[in-house]
Amino acid sequence: MIKNVGIIGSGTMGSGIAQVAATAGCMVKLYDTKQAALDKSKAALEKILNRLIQKGRIDEAEKSRIQGNISYVDTLKDLGDSDLTIEAIIENLDIKQKVFSELETYVSDTAIIASNTSSLSIASIASSLQKPERCIGIHFFNPAPLMKLVEVIPAIQTSQEVLDKATQAIADWKKVVAVAKDTPGFIVNRVARPFYGESLRIYEEGLADFATIDNALKTIGKFRMGPFELMDFIGNDVNYTVTETVFTAFYFDSRYKPSFTQKRLSEAGYLGRKTGKGYYDYDENGKRVTSSAVETTYDEELANQIFDRVLVMLINEAADALFLNIASAEDIDNAMTKGVNYPKGLLAWADEKGIDWCVKTLDSLYDEYHEDRYRCSPLLRKLNRQGKTFFD
Repeated sequence: MIKNVGIIGSGTMGSGIAQVAATAGCMVKLYDTKQAALDKSKAALEKILNRLIQKGRIDEAEKSRIQGNISYVDTLKDLGDSDLTIEAIIENLDIKQKVFSELETYVSDTAIIASNTSSLSIASIASSLQKPERCIGIHFFNPAPLMKLVEVIPAIQTSQEVLDKATQAIADWKKVVAVAKDTPGFIVNRVARPFYGESLRIYEEGLADFATIDNALKTIGKFRMGPFELMDFIGNDVNYTVTETVFTAFYFDSRYKPSFTQKRLSEAGYLGRKTGKGYYDYDENGKRVTSSAVETTYDEELANQIFDRVLVMLINEAADALFLNIASAEDIDNAMTKGVNYPKGLLAWADEKGIDWCVKTLDSLYDEYHEDRYRCSPLLRKLNRQGKTFFD
């Protein structure tokens, strides 16, 4: 059983993971090189726990227990007694490798060393270790205490024992585990690309403005946020970088091609809520005040066309992830509903819409554009020929 947990990086993600582990009863050491960052993390946890008390979720005794389970350290050597260490620092491979290599000199031979990376190769990170079989990806979603899903990603070097221990630990922390192959974007950041990319493509073709596309996905698809609202929330710099990284990692596959619209917004510093301007405009509190595009009268036919086009591209990506054994059908659907709050699992949604509908819609798009981004997944074609569904 994992009892002692080390966290590297006291930013929002690292602090959130520390809260999760401490709440589950682990003794946590949160490490950062900057004392000011540790002080900020400690103050933020106090605020979060006080809010939970106000909501009746916990009492003062529980607050004290959670806080007592976390200690704040500024020396990496202090993590030496950790059974599991999770790194949550900058997405830079060289820096992660350097930190992992140093950490390994302090921890025991049986300690697990994990990365919270969202897109970097776990195999590359593991290669920096003398015992690469101890390395694994454990990817939380923000905010870590609230989001149920955790992607667990074994590298080709990872031992079965480490995979078993890691998945059990995350399950003990009351999270839903989705095991993913070590490929770019893992499950969520790969499968979700069309939500942004196809919406941007629809806008660039002049078919609809930002607000119309957002409204179509929310009204018909029941997504909590439209793609442009969500990109503004995430930050256009962050979202664009992930898209560009996935595009490059997949050898420039046109399905993941970035958008000049988002690139220009990022270059202009129109990053969304955090800068007050993105696809929409925001006040100093991050509340949307005006639209950067003129909102049009709701057109049901257009809205359905937008929704169908984005949905079928998402389904196609999920189907290909299953076809290429990135994860199981159950884990793929769990990842999208519990990792990014999609209203339904995409493979279940495909069964509901009909596999034949998926194939015909994709073929229609390909016939119109003759672009490889609209190629239909072989798995969808196979299921259609066999008259089967994903969850027969």
